[in-house]
Amino acid sequence: MRIGPHLLSSNLFLSPLAGYTNLPMRLTVRELGGLGWATTDLVNARSLIERNHVALKLVESSAEDRPLAIQLFGSVPEEMRDAAVICEQLGAQSVDINMGCPVKKVVKIGGGSAMMTELDKTAALVKGMIDAVKIPVTAKMRLGWDDDNLTAPDLARVLEDTGVAAIFVHGRTRAQGFAGQVNLAGIRSVVQAVKTIPVIGNGDVTTPEAAKHMIEQTGCAGVSIGRGAFYDPWIFRRTDHYLRTGELLPEPSLDERLRVLRRHFERYCEFYGEERGSVHFRKVAPWYAKRFGPAKPFKARIITIKSRADFEAAIAEFLEWRKPFCDENGVLKPQYAPGAMIASFMRDPDDPVFSRESIPVPKGPVDTW
Repeated sequence: MRIGPHLLSSNLFLSPLAGYTNLPMRLTVRELGGLGWATTDLVNARSLIERNHVALKLVESSAEDRPLAIQLFGSVPEEMRDAAVICEQLGAQSVDINMGCPVKKVVKIGGGSAMMTELDKTAALVKGMIDAVKIPVTAKMRLGWDDDNLTAPDLARVLEDTGVAAIFVHGRTRAQGFAGQVNLAGIRSVVQAVKTIPVIGNGDVTTPEAAKHMIEQTGCAGVSIGRGAFYDPWIFRRTDHYLRTGELLPEPSLDERLRVLRRHFERYCEFYGEERGSVHFRKVAPWYAKRFGPAKPFKARIITIKSRADFEAAIAEFLEWRKPFCDENGVLKPQYAPGAMIASFMRDPDDPVFSRESIPVPKGPVDTW
């Protein structure tokens, strides 16, 4: 498939995930293979124009980080236009407009999901951006503000007429946040609303089978994966292979998981500096541990690290603690395999060995996020 003039190696996309989809993450999943396109964390257009150091860090990239879209949020047409020009100057292959973020600080300034409530105003803003740059402009949206205002199909038609190159749609409303199930029929309605541009589906894709199911049920041209990529950084390679061949590749071994964990961590240290990178990585490492099998002590230890030495010590302590759960070849005994652990946890959630395999999301009503 294509995004504007860009021919993609696969129809799989890394979704923006606030606080996570930085350069170390993007390089790590790209290196594992199967990823066709990545997008930065969402960036405030005004902050980028002002050259705020935090905004510049969010869009920092490298030659290996291609193709890349920079995602902007904001509601002032002139700021969004000027920020799009900066994205082009920085070498981005595309600019993505965030029309889906439900978080209060984004919505209250008229950005994110709020852009789905005023179609004409949004279309005018987008047109200004498209006219200002030569690279493609895309949009990421939800199905609507709430179940009574499912504006995504109408917005998609308006944006296509305006010149948007592709649409990404998360199959939930703003009011839902991350609750409930993704609405595949809602994504299908957006696919059917446009004539020529690709629609990429998003939401609840944590396995290759889920990606294939979304494509089959919605007719979307591709799938964008966010939280599922932290649960399983290999998901792009495994999903691309599955979509091409129908074969499910085996789960990575523990050695492979630790190899990639170390590479990801080292990139954090290179990107942020050792101490700051170690502290930032505390929220990343537990995602890997979700597929380690028994790992509660590791999760408790890894969120205290301040250095490379602390990181390696946490791994060494975990491998020693893990030995009783393994056979003589170092392989987890069947009852401790991740799949079996889920069932065991449901029977005995207080067992200190086990941990729930869930993807964390913001808590409480969406208006408090």
